[in-house]
Amino acid sequence: MRLSGKIAVVTGGSNGIGKEICVRFSEEGAIVIAADMAPLSYEQKNVSYKELNVASSDQCKEFYNEIIKEYGQIDILVNNAGITRDSMTRKMTDEQWDLVMNVNLKGVFNLVRHIGPQMETIGGGSIINISSVVGEFGNIGQANYSATKAGLIGLTKTWAKEFARKGVPVRVNAISPGYVMTDILKTVPQDLLDKFSQLTMLKRLGQPVEIANSALFLASDEASYVTGHTLSVNGGMRL
Repeated sequence: MRLSGKIAVVTGGSNGIGKEICVRFSEEGAIVIAADMAPLSYEQKNVSYKELNVASSDQCKEFYNEIIKEYGQIDILVNNAGITRDSMTRKMTDEQWDLVMNVNLKGVFNLVRHIGPQMETIGGGSIINISSVVGEFGNIGQANYSATKAGLIGLTKTWAKEFARKGVPVRVNAISPGYVMTDILKTVPQDLLDKFSQLTMLKRLGQPVEIANSALFLASDEASYVTGHTLSVNGGMRL
């Protein structure tokens, strides 16, 4: 029970990678709040749902106050909520750019601006930002998405310094998944999935639980000396 008694917030916790993180955290003893625009697609002991649009500063502040009032503190934050609006740069609209920026990047800031200082006050905590292999290496047609995921890596390093500057063990890390079999990839033709698989050393796509297991490590005391790090979980892509 590596997270026994911990209060964890997971954004985008209703489906996919977020769902698996919520389930794994609860299995390890955490009380988990899944924050999402869509209701939970599953039932799991000690996982509750709160509707949240992370792009709204006001909603994030209200959400934070509600969680603190109900649970007293937040020990773990996983910033997993994210969207795509893909387009070649020459065709990308302001709406596509702004929407992805507001959810994927500003949405993370909207929560951490409250939760990071709170972790300093309670004496520690773990913040985990879900980036992407696209944030590390870029991708054609995803200028907006890759920019936000690269931005998360920069925020991770900044916050690792900022929230620990007074000697308080607030750890901030990022996970950079490769191609993972979520519902989004299930709509991709099989020949493209096979191509993605061949780009990895392990010759297969990842499973959401494998990202969740990585998040569990970073959230737990087993990673007590790990901060400011980006953990690539991609089956050996780009080696």
